[in-house]
Amino acid sequence: MRSPWRATVLGSQMAELLRRPGRFAATGLSLLIAAFVVFGAVMAQQIVTATVVDRFRGTPDAVSLVVTRNDAADIGEAGLDAIRETPGVTEAVGRFDGGAPVGGSAADRYLALAADPGTGPLARVRPVEGAYPSGPRRIAVDTRAAEAYGLVPGSSLTLLLPAPDGESTRRVPVEISGVVRSAATGTGEPTGYASGPDLLRLLGTPGYSRVDVRAETPGAATQAAERIRRAVPGAVVRSGDEVRGEESRAAVADASDTLELAGVFLAVAVGAAVLVATSTFLIVFARRVRQLALLRAVGATSRRLAAALVAEGAVVGLLAGAAGVLAAWGCARLVPPVAGRFGHDLSAPAALPLPQAALTVLGTGLLAVLAVLAPSVAASRVSPLQALRTATSEGSTVNGAGRTVLGVLCAAGAVLLARQQYAGLPEPGDTAYDRFAALTLVVVSGGLAFLALIALGPLLVRPVLSALAVPLRRTGAAGRLAVAGVGGAPGRAASVSVVVALGVCLVGSTLTCLASLDTYERYRRTLEAPADFHLYAGEGGTLDRTLVADLAARPELADVTAIRTAEVADDGRSATVTDLDLTTVRSGTGLTARTGALGRLGPAEVVVDAEHAHRLGVEAGDRVTLTSAGRPVRLTVAATLPGAGPHGANFFVTPADLTRLGAGPAPTLITADAAGGGAEGRARAHRAVTETLTGPERGDGRVVAEDAATRAGPDDDLRTMATTVVLLLCLTVLVAVAGVATTASLTVVERRREFGLLRALGLGGAAVHRMVTLECALHGVLGGVLGLALGLPYAWLVVRATEVSAPFTVPAGQLATVLAALVLVTAAAGTIPALRASRTPPTVAVARGD
Repeated sequence: MRSPWRATVLGSQMAELLRRPGRFAATGLSLLIAAFVVFGAVMAQQIVTATVVDRFRGTPDAVSLVVTRNDAADIGEAGLDAIRETPGVTEAVGRFDGGAPVGGSAADRYLALAADPGTGPLARVRPVEGAYPSGPRRIAVDTRAAEAYGLVPGSSLTLLLPAPDGESTRRVPVEISGVVRSAATGTGEPTGYASGPDLLRLLGTPGYSRVDVRAETPGAATQAAERIRRAVPGAVVRSGDEVRGEESRAAVADASDTLELAGVFLAVAVGAAVLVATSTFLIVFARRVRQLALLRAVGATSRRLAAALVAEGAVVGLLAGAAGVLAAWGCARLVPPVAGRFGHDLSAPAALPLPQAALTVLGTGLLAVLAVLAPSVAASRVSPLQALRTATSEGSTVNGAGRTVLGVLCAAGAVLLARQQYAGLPEPGDTAYDRFAALTLVVVSGGLAFLALIALGPLLVRPVLSALAVPLRRTGAAGRLAVAGVGGAPGRAASVSVVVALGVCLVGSTLTCLASLDTYERYRRTLEAPADFHLYAGEGGTLDRTLVADLAARPELADVTAIRTAEVADDGRSATVTDLDLTTVRSGTGLTARTGALGRLGPAEVVVDAEHAHRLGVEAGDRVTLTSAGRPVRLTVAATLPGAGPHGANFFVTPADLTRLGAGPAPTLITADAAGGGAEGRARAHRAVTETLTGPERGDGRVVAEDAATRAGPDDDLRTMATTVVLLLCLTVLVAVAGVATTASLTVVERRREFGLLRALGLGGAAVHRMVTLECALHGVLGGVLGLALGLPYAWLVVRATEVSAPFTVPAGQLATVLAALVLVTAAAGTIPALRASRTPPTVAVARGD
């Protein structure tokens, strides 16, 4: 006959779970965080994927078939008409992508041109101002072109198109009929649009590079595909889904770096949640030692008691997993509108991914089972005599030699892996580097470091607290009691603070990585466009020195600078040296030094780019020798750059030193900025440059003026994806803060006699309220300090492994804001428990305890 004890023990544990759910909230919180982070990463990937696909995909959803030629030839109007007349085809439009230089002197600006119907389901663009063009020599421009060139509906633009002879250039004026917004905004190039036939006539192109076809049904599209292959010789017909899939995969592949950065600490979060849950289960079971001993006294075996505790943990895990999934899903739905308020255009995720959600919930239940195994075995071995004693002290459950040894081993493993990764980091200029393997080592090392923090947390609380609590001890009795309360229960303080530290570590590391990569991105873009305009001789010679004065005399221009360059040899190899003052490049915006400092150079000083500094093995303070025409010039390195130098130069010296290296007096490059801001100021500056170059003295077209607006503009992808990641991680911190409130509530219940005794000794209710609030704030301070102390070193490793040349940038203001907000939120989390504690009557001190 089967014994009923198994069901009875399990039932008693389930009843305990339902009767006092608050005791399990701290344990469930760590598991909820794990589920939230894991499923949040899934949703972040969906948001990133949807955003990138919507931004970069060029094939509308209504396209059923895409027709091209197998010989890469164009499809003429006759072929397009044949496709339109094919049975089953509802609509067909020709696509063509080209471009032409715009106005002024030779190739100073460029406008990409694309064929688009402008209206209907196959259109890629939608008008936002004016009307879509109809008729010859009329085009619409996208918002980027309108801003870059100062265009509005009704204005005109001159395109430089090849003449029929193929050798000369003809100037073709076109009218801007409207401004449009493209569904595919990822090209980053000013673009004009017109209907296919009008654009073909304008450019003199014989046909289209592809034809997009719309059919009413998938069956009609399949039949039409075969008929198109027969009607158009050499036609390659692919489904629209296939083309969109290729575009989506290519777009997501371009964003893979950001996805890797977002998920770099995912394994750390899961591993930390398991040990946090294990620690919390130990504390909760220790508080229930008398109940477990009573079950042993009435006949429950250790095995059945352990099984009941494991089942209890599994239920907590499944409930926490479901709550974490729902929280992550809800937050993911809120991310796009919240990001929109900050100027970031994010796409909403698709429907709830049920397979990933189910796996996350089941995985969280499995994590709970793993976390509860050791505590349940220890708790099931309690002696029945414990029913006659008071609860076991916290220290016996959370401390011990085994935990200390585990923490030391994890810390040693983390240090060894981090040291190995540090030793293998490349220098700027190295290209053969396995970034994926490096990030893997960083993740493993970070995971071990966090495990060490969890294991050694109770030992770290008091030393850290003693350093942080000096000001609190001077605030009166409430402050001193708060420090004593947190320090008197180091296991509990560590359990709560480590959960907070997890979120702070993730947020702080991510913010630091993004700040570093953003600094490098600004540096790289400063190199691409160090000034609004730069002019050089078309034959690679020198410029007339009077041109500098003529340009400087134009009020539309500012910061006109003449630059000389020379070719030298360093260590037997050719290099470019210039007298460009790096402090004048966009007022130094984005330019940073890897070693040394960027400032005005003195005599015999030089700034070296990253590649040559690495090859020569020099840094700030070292000496290099440059040779020109057999004459060596010895210089002291004032600074080295984290990457390439502006205008492709390798060495930067003073004008006097450049003369010593053989440079002539005439400039080889002139740079200038627009004096006015915005598109209108840039347009006036461009007209001033064009008028100066096309004047009667300089109408030969030998000087080329390049406008920085035609280059790739600021890339918002990093900031856009960072918004998704940071918002989700900040919400993780808020979930962790809920654990502070839960623990504070549990503390108030278990310390009623202590609070009653304090009230009996004369401590007022307001002082008790301040004491509990300060204890909660201290949990936030401890978690913030521990999280930043762990996160910043690993952020440095991630930055170096992700982008070798990126300078490590600590966003001190952002981190200070996060820490201050965290302290305020954790203090606020203890408001309600503190209110309950302040109402504890003094008579509780003499009441009979449990």
